[in-house]
Amino acid sequence: MKVRSAHIPRSVSRRWLLAGAVALALPGPALADAVTDWNAITNQLAGSAGGPPIQFRIFAIAQIAVHDALNSIDPRYQTYTAVGATNPNASPEAAVARATADVLLATLPASQAGAINTAYANYLLTLPACPVAAPTCIEDGEDAGSAAADAILAMRTLDGSETPHLPYTLAPGVGVYQPTPGPAPQFGGWGDVKTFSISNGRQFASGRTDFFNIKGKTYTADYNEVKELGSSAVRSAAPDSEESLIARFWSGGGGNWNAVLRAAASPIELDLWERARLFALTNIAVHDAVVVTFGMKYRNNFWRPYTAIRWADDGNPDTESDPEWTPYVTTPPYPDYPCGLPSVVGAGTEVLREYFETDEVPFTFTSTGLPPSVTRTYTSLSQAAADAASARVYSGIHFRTGCEMGVRQSQKVAQFVFQHELKPR
Repeated sequence: MKVRSAHIPRSVSRRWLLAGAVALALPGPALADAVTDWNAITNQLAGSAGGPPIQFRIFAIAQIAVHDALNSIDPRYQTYTAVGATNPNASPEAAVARATADVLLATLPASQAGAINTAYANYLLTLPACPVAAPTCIEDGEDAGSAAADAILAMRTLDGSETPHLPYTLAPGVGVYQPTPGPAPQFGGWGDVKTFSISNGRQFASGRTDFFNIKGKTYTADYNEVKELGSSAVRSAAPDSEESLIARFWSGGGGNWNAVLRAAASPIELDLWERARLFALTNIAVHDAVVVTFGMKYRNNFWRPYTAIRWADDGNPDTESDPEWTPYVTTPPYPDYPCGLPSVVGAGTEVLREYFETDEVPFTFTSTGLPPSVTRTYTSLSQAAADAASARVYSGIHFRTGCEMGVRQSQKVAQFVFQHELKPR
């Protein structure tokens, strides 16, 4: 069994009477259902572990543990790990809570143990008493959750995530990525992290593109588009324009795909097993798509608009430089091509499309990360993915070609995941 930084003793946890109940760790409405609630708790705490790639790894591990724990109680879908059957009278809610809490204790900094233990103990207090015929249902559910967490955590030991960042040493040159204001380049090693479903980080990666030809038509068009539409001066002068709203929405919270997933799936009637499968498939696909994306980023090492537009002379007479140009949104610390957020949204929307067999899965979401807050409603998944790609252009942090490529290649990753993982029995 994997050693936790702070294990939850069953004999103690149910006796803890902590003020605030489960709402202490649950953003938004508490007690929607166990899968949704614990996904929200993960969302609240996972940021303490690092940037988005690290968070999506944690989500994938946690949602697989949840899925497999439920299917050890009632085997409706193929499990990801080789977990054995457990007591069919075990509490599904206790299994979900224990599976997630154990994963979070194993993957988050030790400083988060108190919050995890509090959420867990309070959650158990909300569960109904076991029936006379199954007096140990809570304990049996905890056993199922613990076993599922142990199984997936063991599989992910030394998966490459231990060294996410590598030194970046490429010298300046036309088309070559250079650090932009802010942190040093990050996630240079993420393309080598073990994937959950696809064979490796090179599967489904796009090949060379004429976009890399600095004097070509594609690059010229992309350059002039982002220079105009992604300029801080232009966007700040029109904060309520459609372009500015799209930029702020996706940069300020729209890329928090698990929160968007909860919003999109909450109106749809799903039982715990169905919801757990949807959440697990989504996070497997997003994680693997992000691995592909970061592997490509650091193989191509293509410069960001910030560097390109301020460059004195790139040799293209149709790309006039501007040494004072700045983007609307701060540029993330990694290369341009392909784009990360559209990769996340491309994978996430494709799983929803495959799962519900329609592109028309509407959702409304409010993004609060870049005040003032922005609420947007999407009537289709393709509309959301297209906006996510455009958002990075309007933010001034990406060229369009890489954004659209991120959506397309991640859709292929998601299709593979859906076709091969967690199939109905």
